[in-house]
Amino acid sequence: MRFGNRLRIAALLISILVLWPLPSIAAEPVPIGTWKTAQTIQPFFYDRFLPAGMTSRVFTFTNPADQKAALLAGSLEMCGTTLAHAIHSAAMGQPVVVVAALCNKSSALVVGKEGPIQSEADLKGKTIGYVPGTMHEILLRETLTRNGISPQRDVRLVRVDFFDMGTALARGSIDAFLSGEPFPALAVTQGYGRILVYPYYGDSVGTINAGMMVRRASIEAHPERVAALVLAHARATRHLNDHPDEWLQRASSFGTPIAVLEAAAANMELAWEMDERFVAQAKALGGRMQALGLIDRQPDYEKLFDLSFVRQARAHLQ
Repeated sequence: MRFGNRLRIAALLISILVLWPLPSIAAEPVPIGTWKTAQTIQPFFYDRFLPAGMTSRVFTFTNPADQKAALLAGSLEMCGTTLAHAIHSAAMGQPVVVVAALCNKSSALVVGKEGPIQSEADLKGKTIGYVPGTMHEILLRETLTRNGISPQRDVRLVRVDFFDMGTALARGSIDAFLSGEPFPALAVTQGYGRILVYPYYGDSVGTINAGMMVRRASIEAHPERVAALVLAHARATRHLNDHPDEWLQRASSFGTPIAVLEAAAANMELAWEMDERFVAQAKALGGRMQALGLIDRQPDYEKLFDLSFVRQARAHLQ
């Protein structure tokens, strides 16, 4: 074959590759992390609202630390996080950015139904289950401290995954737990627990709880993908808030009966919006965390929270 013919064939092959490119990484489902709970359900609905040609795959976790580890390893593009864990991660210098809210409220302090604990002061000397790095941990430590109980000396704090807390309380391994819904409502409806208190902060922190987080590198390399995910998150949140029956029905597929979810619904709030007040509340939360000795320095909140994607989503939804 002549050299000129070879050049023509090579040029033809190149043109074919340009016109019909091989499937790209962007065409693969975007991996998203969340919990299997009603208040963190939005990622399961993203595919309804993502642009054509873009899909997602949801991976479920039982705690925020594992989600964050997968995110930093590049196994997830976006994941849920408690705001307490996000602040802790940023204070350690980790390159994480919160790009949307996920949920508010959702916490309750639960004790045994027939036990002697009648007030927060009665928690002294008791064994309490919690998940480190969550808003629930902060609320628990704050509740104890406010009632003159040292979290280090006066109680025994035991790490228990959310999904094991009810069993631990029912069999007497712990005397109380502070957790997110639906586990408090489940303890009440199944008859082994009762709500001692809904432990929220005042106006300085409010009821903020969790958000959606990405790596800073993702924003720098693929801002359009992050924007599409946040818009899908906003639309999914609005849809579920407008269709509560569909929200709870889908959440029941995670294994929690509808009756329990209906009992918990008043203590759960799906969210996506963030603004300057939200960031101010997060700063107040960070201040409480430092006062409790959970972090030794404050993070750069301007880097931790990026409001631009929520603003873009708000403009699309108007």
